[in-house]
Amino acid sequence: MKTFVLKDKDIKRKWHLIDASDKTLGRLSTDIALILSGKKKIFYSPHQDLGDYVVLINAKKVTISGKKGKNKKYYHYSGYPGGLKSASYESKFEKNPEWVIKKTVSGMLPASSLRSKRLSRLKVFLDEKHPYENNLKEN
Repeated sequence: MKTFVLKDKDIKRKWHLIDASDKTLGRLSTDIALILSGKKKIFYSPHQDLGDYVVLINAKKVTISGKKGKNKKYYHYSGYPGGLKSASYESKFEKNPEWVIKKTVSGMLPASSLRSKRLSRLKVFLDEKHPYENNLKEN
């Protein structure tokens, strides 16, 4: 029996609309990561990029559980002595909710050369307005 490999011209990408209102960040991120990686398709293969597009609306209405708002920290190191910076979840989410969601989805995707291609298919919007209505209707 031969291994079936799907050719690039045969890959069909769908568009998925996800409303993030009152959903937990972690559970929402795992669902998005599954769609972006193509694990819900019958021809899934870890070395191929078979995932779909995801349009996430109402990103500013995402919730988290427990005390993570104050306790969760994001770190950034510049590479210089004394260059370690930290920020809480609340401050990062207040400034840029799109970055926080993309960061959590990125952490749930495999660390391979396909990660950036998969993340580029994630479109995050703070409210319900988005320019992808036509793409969603074609599915």
